[in-house]
Amino acid sequence: MKKILIPHSKPTIGKEEADAVSKVVRSGHIAQGKNVEEFEEKLAKFVGVKGAVAVNSGSAALHLGLVAMGLDRKKEILLPSYVCTAPLNAVYMANAKPKICDIEIESFNISLDSIDDNKTDSANVVIVPHMFGNIADLEKIEEMALVIVEDCAHSIGGTYGKKKAGSIGVFSIVSFYANKMMACGEGGVLLSSDENLLKTVRDLREYDEKEDYRLRFNYKMTDIEAAIGLVQLKKLPGMIKKRKEIAARYDKALNGLDVILPKGEFDHVYYRYIIRTKKNASGIIAKMREKGIMCAKPVYKPLHRYLGMRSGFRNTDEVYSQAVSIPIYPLLSIKEQSKIVEAIKEII
Repeated sequence: MKKILIPHSKPTIGKEEADAVSKVVRSGHIAQGKNVEEFEEKLAKFVGVKGAVAVNSGSAALHLGLVAMGLDRKKEILLPSYVCTAPLNAVYMANAKPKICDIEIESFNISLDSIDDNKTDSANVVIVPHMFGNIADLEKIEEMALVIVEDCAHSIGGTYGKKKAGSIGVFSIVSFYANKMMACGEGGVLLSSDENLLKTVRDLREYDEKEDYRLRFNYKMTDIEAAIGLVQLKKLPGMIKKRKEIAARYDKALNGLDVILPKGEFDHVYYRYIIRTKKNASGIIAKMREKGIMCAKPVYKPLHRYLGMRSGFRNTDEVYSQAVSIPIYPLLSIKEQSKIVEAIKEII
C-alpha cells in the first residue's frame, strides 16, 4: 500500500494562529476569558444574530440549546439519518426523543417530504444540518410551522438569500473541530437572537459559584481555542473562496464521467466535495488510497442503521452506498488537485 500523500482533511493554520496562541500562553490566562468574549462578539456580528455562547464542542452547544428550550421526555426532535451521531447524542442528553427522517437525494439535506410525514404536535422541532456546506431550504421548512435548529458544523459562512446560515433558526450551532470550516482543535458555539435562551445557555455552560442548584456543565471554551478562532474567522471568507474555486475545477474536470457531482440549490461552501457513483463506494475509496489519496465515506453510518430502523430511508441508503468524499481544503495545491482528478478518471 502506498504512503498517503494527500490527506482527506487538513486545517488551514499557520504562523498567525501560533502567534495568537503564544500571546495567550504568555499572558498566563489560558481558561475562558477576554479572548472568548471577543470571539463571541465577532461571531455574532458575522452571522447576524444578537449573541453567541462559546463552549468546548458543537455537541455541547447543541445539548445546551435543547436543554434551554425546556424540552421534556414527551418531546420528539426531527433530524436526518444521514449525519454523524453528535445530534442524536444531544437529543438523548436533553431527555428528548429522536424522530429520524430521510434525506433529499441530491442535496443530502433532510427531506421535506419526510419532515412532513413525521411532524406532529409533539414533534415540531427540527434539527437542520446544512450537509457538507450545502445550505438547506429553510423557508420551506419554516412554512411547516416548525421550530428550526440550524446545525452549521459544515456551513459557517454560507448564505441563504441575504441572510447568513445560522441566523434563521431559534438557535444555531457551529463546531470548530480540527477538520471543520474553522479549525480551533476543539470548540463550538451557540448563536441566537433569543436573549432568554442565550442567558440560560451562558448559565448552563459552567457550574461553579451559583446561588441555586440545577444540573449545569463544565462546557467552557479556553482562551487558547478562542485565540485560534479569532484568526480563523478573519480567514474564513478567503477559505470559502478557495473551496469554491477548487470545487469549480472539480466540476469542470469530472463533468462527463459516470459520476453525479454535488449540486447546491442555494449556497454551497464545500466543506466536503461529494461524488456519487453506481460503483461500490468502499471499493473506490480503497483504490484511491492505493494511489496515495485519502478519501472517505461522508457519513460513517446513518442513524437509522444504528437504531435498527429498516424502512423509510431509501434515499439515505442509496447515498450511503454511492457517496465518496474527495479532498477539498484551502491548502490543497493545484498539483494535488490534478492528481486527485486523474486518479478518479482512471478508477471510474
